[in-house]
Amino acid sequence: MKKETENFIKKVHEFNKKDKFDLSTDEDLSIAIMNLISIEEHFFFTAEKTGKGEYFDLLKDVREIRKQLLKRIIKEYEGEVWCISKHLLAASMRLMEVGTKLLSQDKKDEAEEIFNKSYDLYSLFWGIVLKVVDTNSVKKIDDEKIDVQDKNDNSVFTKLKGIVKRAIDCCIE
Repeated sequence: MKKETENFIKKVHEFNKKDKFDLSTDEDLSIAIMNLISIEEHFFFTAEKTGKGEYFDLLKDVREIRKQLLKRIIKEYEGEVWCISKHLLAASMRLMEVGTKLLSQDKKDEAEEIFNKSYDLYSLFWGIVLKVVDTNSVKKIDDEKIDVQDKNDNSVFTKLKGIVKRAIDCCIE
């Protein structure tokens, strides 16, 4: 574990030297982006609940600011890393809020569990941004398969039934 930590720190330092990354400023920026995502969500729900389309205009303006700021942290990306990053920040922020509510209800253990999950997602965001998450070990699945659990070469309907079955099974947890 100590060796992994040292390697991680080494990668961050190498990345920082190469890309002139200011982690303290970018950490603050990432929190601001989380809040902008949250504001987008609130404008959406307010527009829907009130029936006032003007809130969608505000949502659009806030979204543009969020996109500009996210570009300061995520300068280059492949595939869906941009969206993954945005959703990691959004989920982290929501979990922080849930943890804070649990804390205010004197549910400290539950709050800490949720806070840990929030921080795990936040750490994954930085691992992806700093390119210290090794995606080389991720296996590509066959283009005809729906996911890694898809062992059949059956019709789309059979595959969809399998997905629904797995979704129902996974909800039992």
